[in-house]
Amino acid sequence: MSDHETDVLIIGAGATGAGVMRDLALRGIASLLIDRRDLNAGASGGNHGLLHSGGRYAATDTATAAECRIEGEILKRVAPQCIDDCGGLFVAVEGDDPDFAARFPAACAAAGIACEALTPDEARAREPALPQTLIAAYAVPDATIDPFRLVLENVAHAEALGLGRYLPHTAVEGFETDAGRIVAAQARDLRTGAPFRIAVREVVNAGGTWAGRIAALAGCDEVRLLGSKGTLIIANTRIAKGVINRLRPPGDGDILVPGGTVSILGTSSVTLRDPDDAAARAPTAAEVDRILDEGSAMLPVLAETRFVRAFSGVRPLLLSDAAEEDGRKASRGFTLYDHEGQGLANFCTIVGGKLTTFRLMAEKTADLVAARLGVVAPCRTATEPLPSGPGLGWTAPGASARDWMARADATDTILCECEMVARSAVDEIVARAPGHEDHMSLDAIARRSRIGKGACQGAFCSMRVTSHLYDAGVYEGAEGLGEMRRFIDGRYRGVRPVLWGAGLAQTELAEILHVGLAGLDLLNDDAPEDPR
Repeated sequence: MSDHETDVLIIGAGATGAGVMRDLALRGIASLLIDRRDLNAGASGGNHGLLHSGGRYAATDTATAAECRIEGEILKRVAPQCIDDCGGLFVAVEGDDPDFAARFPAACAAAGIACEALTPDEARAREPALPQTLIAAYAVPDATIDPFRLVLENVAHAEALGLGRYLPHTAVEGFETDAGRIVAAQARDLRTGAPFRIAVREVVNAGGTWAGRIAALAGCDEVRLLGSKGTLIIANTRIAKGVINRLRPPGDGDILVPGGTVSILGTSSVTLRDPDDAAARAPTAAEVDRILDEGSAMLPVLAETRFVRAFSGVRPLLLSDAAEEDGRKASRGFTLYDHEGQGLANFCTIVGGKLTTFRLMAEKTADLVAARLGVVAPCRTATEPLPSGPGLGWTAPGASARDWMARADATDTILCECEMVARSAVDEIVARAPGHEDHMSLDAIARRSRIGKGACQGAFCSMRVTSHLYDAGVYEGAEGLGEMRRFIDGRYRGVRPVLWGAGLAQTELAEILHVGLAGLDLLNDDAPEDPR
């Protein structure tokens, strides 16, 4: 007897897994999406939020560049609520290779990417922060995308169609097979430690950096991945109207992405052998220094900018000899393994790719699964608008403030002043957002809202939200204090690499509040999660 039963089990609740879930639901196929942590807890929640025009790969990988262009255009049509269509520039400064810059328009043309040459004066008129050392500039249709809202809305739509379920904190520990087919997954609830069984017809492995390990549990050894850690740093202000890319081969600190009211500068590329090594995954001061040094050559204002935190994601790159030496040489394309050559007829793995190409990755995966199930319904995600709904819009900068001011409800307390997150927003997330739980953690609420993401990095809102959750009966006993400790430890892990200037004083105040007032240094809890 099974504790759960589903047509399709999807392992990994990042953008690709959520995209597969929605695609299948639109074809009339039921699925169960699980993750050992939560939605967006891996690479999908640890990126800069760039919706690629394809320009970044135009000179090195025409096929991937064209995929990004096509998928970016589709997402702008079907999910505009998740996108800031801000445009972007590729710029070269003194010291950069002028021949590389001169070849850029032809490379873009080969991938079908719109590319407009600008004079240095025209570029500075568009982006005043650009330096006098500018030697070349091109405009491309880059944009930014909210990965948190994107994933929430994909999951919510599948649930609303009655064909999708999501279980967080669920780890797969093995598979039961019979005659070349997986008949069930052996799983465990990581909150309670209880094992359970999931009966399946098909299994999709969308585990990102962990996909190779998941495939190995099924006896498949062909998924070879390289974990590449990328660190980014968040400025406390929006420095540029659009995306600014350094016009050179990809390197550290060569892209600035606006994110609502802030800017995200990155990224680095450090090979990571063990994706579960929390210390190795954490951003370091040395990485921050290198990113800032390189970024300041492109935008000198960065040298005087306050940065409020650093964060890291781990890219699941397809392994090759070149990639093993340098993660930046790994393909940004994706691969779908059907595993039939390894003796399994109902298991597949989707790996690689970009956030920008998640929908296409999901489509190809769902095509395979639907064919195996005998379902002929076509993919609809390229044309069907992605709907929004309750508890889904709170990740957008300013959304809670606009809602609160429009209602003018003096009884609705603001719990996070930096991002103006109201009590009602937290209540709606706890009650209705995808993945909501009886004892929802602050980390989970942060992935579904803006709490802890402002200049104070949770110094005040962690206490206010925790207090409210006690009042609302969500927390009891010492449970809430433990959640608060994990949350602020996670925020501090990102603050520590950027501790200089005004950030030092802010952190001193946070220590007084959390240690001196709340005594959180006396708690003994596991290492925290780290939502952006």
